[in-house]
Amino acid sequence: SSYEKIRTSGDNQLILKAANKLYSEKEYFKASTLYDAIFSNFRGTQEAEDIYFNNAYCNYYLGNFETANYMFGNYANTFYNSNKKEESEFMAAYSIYKTSPDYKLDQKSTIKAIDLFQNFANLHPESPKVKECNKLIDELRAKLELKAFEQGKLYYNLKHYQAAISTLDNLLNEFPDTKNEKEIRLLMVRSAYEWAVNSIFEKQKDRFLKTIELSDIFLNKFPRDKKEVKEIRSKALNKSNNPLYNGHKDSGTKS
Repeated sequence: SSYEKIRTSGDNQLILKAANKLYSEKEYFKASTLYDAIFSNFRGTQEAEDIYFNNAYCNYYLGNFETANYMFGNYANTFYNSNKKEESEFMAAYSIYKTSPDYKLDQKSTIKAIDLFQNFANLHPESPKVKECNKLIDELRAKLELKAFEQGKLYYNLKHYQAAISTLDNLLNEFPDTKNEKEIRLLMVRSAYEWAVNSIFEKQKDRFLKTIELSDIFLNKFPRDKKEVKEIRSKALNKSNNPLYNGHKDSGTKS
């Protein structure tokens, strides 16, 4: 085929011309193959800069997002005087954003994308892309919040009450403006009570007191939704006043 003849011709200018034509025609796989073949022969030239930039986009459009992330980032670091540096830095972040998986899966790429978008916004505060960065950061943080919330509910359903409380407390610290605060705090109250009830005797009083503490926080924040929490608080208060706790020393047993 004419493509194969060009690819094996050894004529760098001919190959570059063909690659650029294929790129403009959205034949990204073939264009990338040709760009890879000739890049080293153009090092130190303006063509090298264009080849590398176009090839980064080829990989992006082909769905090779991690490769695109690397290439856009490397472009920005290598061709730091380029007028495409800002675009390349944004695309490095956006390429990782495209790898962010469903909230149920590992979120390393989500966290990396947030960091890259934030770094872009810090470096280019006047860029028109900052608004989009902030929107995407909010989207990604919502995914992390949902994952933490579902993790807390899972721990509760599995009766890992201490882990549920810890996870949900961390969620509130990380996302203080969450719209799910009422449901989160209610689940913390339930978890604390179940944790206390299912603890060994030596640990129960402190954990009932923890239930009361969490109940009071909930009631102060959401006084209109108090029925269930007031009932839990009342039961925890009665149990914490068990006279058998008086004078009892913690044996050090963990539960």
